[in-house]
Amino acid sequence: MPPPRRALLTSLLRLRAFSSIASPHPHLHPPIPPRRHQFVADPAASTSRGVVGGIGGADGGTGNPLDPTQLLRDDPVAITASLWVSSFRAAAADSASSSTPAPPQSLTPFLSRLELWVLAYQKAYADETGSYLPRSSIPASTLASLLSLRNAVLDARFRFGNRLTPFLQSPRAANAPDPATLSKRKLRALLTTPGPPPFQDRVVQELLLLLLEPVYEARFSPKSFAFRPGRSPHAAIRTIRRSFAPYLWYIKGDLSPLLHSPDPALVVGALIRDVRDKKVVDLIRSALLTPLVTASDDALVKKKKTKRKYQKKKVLPEGEPKPDPYWLQTFFGFAPEEALTQPDWGHCGVLSPLLANVCLDELDKWMDEKIKEFYKPSKSDVVGGDDGIEQGNTSWPEFVPTSGPDKTRKVDYIRYGGHFLIGVRGPRADAAVLRKQLVEFCDHRFRIKLDNESLPIEHITKGIMFLDHVLCRRVVYPTLRYTATGGKIISEKGVGTLLSVTASLKQCIKQFRKLEFLKGDREPDPQPCFRMFHATQAHTNSQMNKLLLTMAEWYRYADNRKKVVNFCSYIIRGSLAKLYAAKYKLRSRAKVYKIASRNLSRPLKDKKGQSPEYHNLLRMGLVDSIDGLQYTRMSMVPDPDYTPLPSGWRPDHENILLEYIKLTDQQTLEEQRTCIREEGLITPQDYISMLVWGYKKNAVLLPSSKESDAQVSIEDLGSDTDELVEKELGNESCQGFPKFAEMS
Repeated sequence: MPPPRRALLTSLLRLRAFSSIASPHPHLHPPIPPRRHQFVADPAASTSRGVVGGIGGADGGTGNPLDPTQLLRDDPVAITASLWVSSFRAAAADSASSSTPAPPQSLTPFLSRLELWVLAYQKAYADETGSYLPRSSIPASTLASLLSLRNAVLDARFRFGNRLTPFLQSPRAANAPDPATLSKRKLRALLTTPGPPPFQDRVVQELLLLLLEPVYEARFSPKSFAFRPGRSPHAAIRTIRRSFAPYLWYIKGDLSPLLHSPDPALVVGALIRDVRDKKVVDLIRSALLTPLVTASDDALVKKKKTKRKYQKKKVLPEGEPKPDPYWLQTFFGFAPEEALTQPDWGHCGVLSPLLANVCLDELDKWMDEKIKEFYKPSKSDVVGGDDGIEQGNTSWPEFVPTSGPDKTRKVDYIRYGGHFLIGVRGPRADAAVLRKQLVEFCDHRFRIKLDNESLPIEHITKGIMFLDHVLCRRVVYPTLRYTATGGKIISEKGVGTLLSVTASLKQCIKQFRKLEFLKGDREPDPQPCFRMFHATQAHTNSQMNKLLLTMAEWYRYADNRKKVVNFCSYIIRGSLAKLYAAKYKLRSRAKVYKIASRNLSRPLKDKKGQSPEYHNLLRMGLVDSIDGLQYTRMSMVPDPDYTPLPSGWRPDHENILLEYIKLTDQQTLEEQRTCIREEGLITPQDYISMLVWGYKKNAVLLPSSKESDAQVSIEDLGSDTDELVEKELGNESCQGFPKFAEMS
């Protein structure tokens, strides 16, 4: 029942209502005495209205812990933002100080905030229904259910996968029957039939993600680029182009078995290094240890034997989200090997990718130590200098001279999900030593057996495949100009190498063949796309254009972007031409191109494409406009993007957080004031204040004169004001500013 109003019920009814909210089904488990949770206010999230969390109010009185509306005091986004800021501030302080790092922040006060539970419910609701639910549209009964779910989590009464105690119902199953009213057969089927996790589990997972993501994003290594905000595959490709130019030997590794079957002890052990909150750790441990409900072998065999003679067309309910369009489903088939593995650890749900990065962050930290250990700079080499600072032509960071007496020996590393890439500059023996140490570390820490075959050492000249892009070396002969003694400019031919990041055409053909867009090995032949048979020509062309636009964006940073995108356009155009030939009985692609033109933009229905009245009908809106396929010619494909990433690149949200922390630091403000004071500078605000004060001070000097003497008085005021301002501010400080009389 919804929480009663305090002004209408007595204390006895209030206590009874609390017991009904905390235990909506008293016959399923023994009654538990009511418990009032005292919420601890977070200093970063406190407001001027009093102690947050439902204890203090604006008038200093005690709030009602049974009324959810009184607990919704602050903006949940502001609370989450305060957690991001505090986490990044603590991480910056730990990295700047060499002393013992500060103890991790407790997350229990945030776990008690009902505002965050409402935000987690909104995210789970959007995933469930495909639409966003505003906070003002959440009914009071749902808020009461969220309050009971929060109390169950704080009292350790919540269990993942528990279908017998629904604290919170799914919005798509709001009228689901009470488990207590089900028969034994239906109850047994409910407990043994596999299905989607309960909706309340997803709300808890979203809340844990809200709490843990800012804590770990502030501590993760900048060399990991998967399952993290702002670190897309494009960022990984651009980082490789920026930093991996001088490396000759490469080691590729695969730790995806860790993403398929995690060890709960390993995950919890990695988790408690930065999170010392018992309630949060216990929730994640229970999610990892709770077994999933799986179908038995007999049920699978019975399901395979059962065949339906007639299958009705599936009609989606009104509230059910629509499936992905065909172009998006097709593009998912082009996902690179490194992005195919998405961790899904049982009841962890959306929290699984973050926990996978928590485990693999130990490898990132270990590789950071190895990068420092293997670094041996050479003063005569432009790649590395003292303190690891790169020298040479920084405007062209991909260029690496091949000549020189000595070479700087160094190692670099990047990871995307469970796949990592290590670049080694130096002899092959260094790569062999690093591979041996890496095998021992993975065996000892992750219990994953690696060998030389799973960790091959390949030279850059053979081509290294990573994220469906081939990394290779291209020799260039640029003209180097420098100024000699006496100011004479000398031009010489140099020899260097560029790291070429090329899209794999072979991999693209393989993916098209897997999706049945073409057949054949030596000469690929497009196949008709029969999945779009019942769609109109305009709809089919628009979906394929979206696929082409998405693929052109995916290959944006490839050197052969024009060639690959034009090849994809050729395959899709041939596939659609064969589809239209079969659909409209035109027998060949040539007839389709003759009627519909090269880009298939003219209508094929009833062979009206050659009709002169088509443009008139299109202008009057009597026929649908058909968009032609894009990129039918290579000149139409945009050029590759060679914009290099700056050194020490970070995503935009991290830069904003660090800049905000720096600006709010009192020490930074004092340093700026000291610098301004020592340099004798005047801020614009101070100058305007002095100017206004001079105007107010000199305004009393105006003599009261007649209308005939008004102009003379104004001129005298301007001259007097100029002299006074110059005397007060000094002639040097006023040289760069306009005269007051001119401004007036």
